[in-house]
Amino acid sequence: MFFNLFGKNHSSSIKPDIVMGKINRKDKFLLIDVRSPEEYARGHIEKSISIPLLFLANRIPKIAPNKDIEIVVYCQSGARAKQALLLLERHGYSNVNSLGGIVAWPYKVIK
Repeated sequence: MFFNLFGKNHSSSIKPDIVMGKINRKDKFLLIDVRSPEEYARGHIEKSISIPLLFLANRIPKIAPNKDIEIVVYCQSGARAKQALLLLERHGYSNVNSLGGIVAWPYKVIK
C-alpha cells in the first residue's frame, strides 16, 4: 500500500492468495467482477458480485454506502479492473484494490 502526501491510503493491487485467504476467513469485503454478465456466467470467483464496469458508478452507492469498506475489483485481464479502481477512488472510496484479471486466478472458479 502506498501513502499520498495527505497520509491517506492509496489503492493498489492485491495478490490472489491474499484474496483467497479473505474468502476462506469470511472477511467482510466486496469482491466485484466488472466484466459483462456473459463473462461472469462463464466463470467467476467465489463470493464475487457482478457489476459491469459500465454500471459501476450508478450501482456502487447502493451496494457500498460506507466508502471505507474494503473493495477488491477484477476483470478478465486487468484493464477494466484498473479503470474500476480509478472510478471508485474518484467516487471517494478509500480502500480499493485491484486483483487484476481472472486469467491469473490460480484457484477454482464458479460456473
